[in-house]
Amino acid sequence: MTNSEKILEILKKNNGVITTEEVTESGISRGSLKHLVDTGIIERAARGVYQLADVWDDEMYHLQVRYKKGIFSGETALYLHDLTDRTPMRFQMTFPNSYNLTSVKSKNIKCNRVIKGLYEMGVVEIKTPTGNLVRAYNMERTLCDILRTQSDTDIQIVSDAFKRYIKRNDKNIPLLSEYAKKLRVEAKLRSYMEVLL
Repeated sequence: MTNSEKILEILKKNNGVITTEEVTESGISRGSLKHLVDTGIIERAARGVYQLADVWDDEMYHLQVRYKKGIFSGETALYLHDLTDRTPMRFQMTFPNSYNLTSVKSKNIKCNRVIKGLYEMGVVEIKTPTGNLVRAYNMERTLCDILRTQSDTDIQIVSDAFKRYIKRNDKNIPLLSEYAKKLRVEAKLRSYMEVLL
């Protein structure tokens, strides 16, 4: 099997997307990527990310590959969990407190930073609309995050998200309460839940 065939095999397994890192880890030279780009079989989607020429562009996945410490949060996470109908105008990601956000902000991403103890709380892998896995906060963490003071989420989006959450079979009210305590939004959560339950 040639290097190009190996790359195409990886692309098929990854929904038509491959990273430079995956190529290197597979022992394939980066020159093989360049050859496939030059022949028009694949194209460079973002720095370090390549995709088949006929594959739908997945910006969320590209951002996840580029900013590995970023976790989709806020309205973007609501969208991924189907807790809102609104497609985010700007993607929102959360990073560790010490992370340098200069290059992230240049990509028009709404950025949050949190302390280490809260950063990993509630992280799940979820599929983007095009089927690639990215890291995002779970529904319960996201709902608590949008209640926090620094969140500037539209009140209509917040209300709609809670209504949708309550109707779901996979909701976890005890976990929601636990996160509300840790994120200090218990009173706000209680006011939403009293209306809906």
